[in-house]
Amino acid sequence: MALLHRATLRPSKLELLATWLPGRPWAAGATGVEAAGAYRYDDPAGEVGLEAHLLRTDGGTVLHVPLSYRGAALAGAEHAFLGTMEHSVLGTRWVYDGCADPVWVAALARAVLTGAPQAEEQVDVDGELVPREPSARVTGTGGAADASLALPADTPLTPHDDGPATVVRTGGLDLVVVRVVGAEPAAEHVLTGTWTNGGPATLAAVRPAA
Repeated sequence: MALLHRATLRPSKLELLATWLPGRPWAAGATGVEAAGAYRYDDPAGEVGLEAHLLRTDGGTVLHVPLSYRGAALAGAEHAFLGTMEHSVLGTRWVYDGCADPVWVAALARAVLTGAPQAEEQVDVDGELVPREPSARVTGTGGAADASLALPADTPLTPHDDGPATVVRTGGLDLVVVRVVGAEPAAEHVLTGTWTNGGPATLAAVRPAA
């Protein structure tokens, strides 16, 4: 379950993304992005916020941007740091590209390889938890038989951009995160997403490391 607070964020997630995206090679200087949908995963330890955004650009391209939200800086991930946000309930949050955060990568790998579900969202409204329908739904093609392939959260990562995707090499697997929606990486196990006026589309895949 993802526990969400009715809170003020400064800067907002979109404001932070707008300053970071133009420098990404797969975003092609994207400007004027708007939210198209988002989905979350649970951190088993309950410490890291895990969310992936689907963003529509002025030109109609949809970008897929995983983020992690932490209560302290993530050592060794300076290259993937977007900035900090002030959360009116949780305080300062350090925001990272999820492809460089081992907790986010482990959650995505579980979803793709074992079919683990996305987090159901609950909003704290004056102490009462109110269910909220996610603005994007995702499903992995793996099953219980593939559970032994799931990654521990402390697995070393070596992400690199590859055209419209980011490839995260970890152990003997490549986790391919589709950045420009519409790209179709070849793999046995994939994550498929739908959102308002969008999808189904492949958002990630796992395959043996080349």
